[in-house]
Amino acid sequence: RDMLCKKLHHAAFRCKDAAETVKFYTEVLGLKFSHAMGEDHVPSTGKYSPHIHIFLEMEDGSSIAFFECPQDPGNMKDLESPDWIQHFAFEVDSVATVLQAKADLLAKGISVVGPTNHDDFITSIYFFDPSGHRLELTTRTGDPARHQIFEAEAHQVLALWNETHDWSQREKLYGAKTGYARQDP
Repeated sequence: RDMLCKKLHHAAFRCKDAAETVKFYTEVLGLKFSHAMGEDHVPSTGKYSPHIHIFLEMEDGSSIAFFECPQDPGNMKDLESPDWIQHFAFEVDSVATVLQAKADLLAKGISVVGPTNHDDFITSIYFFDPSGHRLELTTRTGDPARHQIFEAEAHQVLALWNETHDWSQREKLYGAKTGYARQDP
């Protein structure tokens, strides 16, 4: 079937300092600084809010983008939710790349959590950018047949969660392991 949404164009976040953000994403993660624009008024609402909007592009043309809005109140991210919830995940090509990235980040003095194996679906590491946004580098694991199983059971798993709000019920229903198995070598 033909989907309306073809791919990610960009996801936008707030940053403390646009120049520091560009330096981090280009030098640490190798993204391409592809566009910077700004206004004194927000184009969609007309509200006065001087800002710069920066785009950092990945290999597939998708971007992570940031706004530096020095005159607006608010935080860089949701401070009420647990730190692990709000994050941006970049996909890399292999577990070996995830492990090499961890070593590279640690060598640059950046704290890293993981690698973490999520349900034999993806393997990831986690770290924070200069504005405190949690980032994830992940790669798909498991074979295509396993991914087809995940897709086939997704609606049933969601329905079970909606009914019980108890993740352990999945094990009873599917005889499958539950939750995320953490692996820190």
